[in-house]
Amino acid sequence: MLRNTILIIVSIFLLSSSIIYSKPIYTRMYKQTYGYIPSCNSCHKDGGGSNLSAYGEAFKKNGSNTEAFSKIAGMDSDGDSITNENESKSKSNPGDKNSTPNNLGNWLDTSSVVPKDVQNLFPGIRTWLLKDAVLTTADIEESKKLGATLSASDENTIYVPVENNLPTGTSIIFPVQMEGKAFYLLLTTDKTLTITQVKVIDSKNYPTAKKEELYKSFVGKKPKEIVVTQPTTLQGVISQAVKNAGILLYVRLKGA
Repeated sequence: MLRNTILIIVSIFLLSSSIIYSKPIYTRMYKQTYGYIPSCNSCHKDGGGSNLSAYGEAFKKNGSNTEAFSKIAGMDSDGDSITNENESKSKSNPGDKNSTPNNLGNWLDTSSVVPKDVQNLFPGIRTWLLKDAVLTTADIEESKKLGATLSASDENTIYVPVENNLPTGTSIIFPVQMEGKAFYLLLTTDKTLTITQVKVIDSKNYPTAKKEELYKSFVGKKPKEIVVTQPTTLQGVISQAVKNAGILLYVRLKGA
């Protein structure tokens, strides 16, 4: 069923003449304010789910709502001497000092939207589907029955690599909170949503999370098969976060 669901999504993607971008709630707010869909790289350093850029941090600190854009309009978050508002209006990236009104860069291209860490796990893939993971009340309730603790704030971007018109798997980047500090993990699955890899992509705020033995046990499992013991320990927190991310993939893709 899931395989057929993804095939349907991919078919829609391939029939479209335009690039499909992720459109979570904050991206829609951006479009409402500036008139176009940005890539995740305006607020994230390397695609949806990764750590925030200075622009993303400013947006968050000022309320994470449509009013926040006006509050940070006069700031220069990326330090390129151009205000956030002037950059956004000219379609340059307010979160990247290398993108300016005179040199936009490729931040709106698909090749830059998919994080390099994700692309490196699927060498040779040139076609990607970006799928919203915006959770409805029904999704959250279904996730709870499967052992996940999700909320609307867990919306994310799902990356689906496509080869010969068929999906080869999925990938998602997500934050994990431990002792008030965040680190970021990358979860990859095959097309049946069996976990093929969990790796750390940013643990500078919590170096202990780098230990590889924490992640090997997830390989070959379905998300619902992950057992969370000692939930307050690092292993327990990671296990719950991986389970949450995997079940998020399931509820969003099966209902696409």
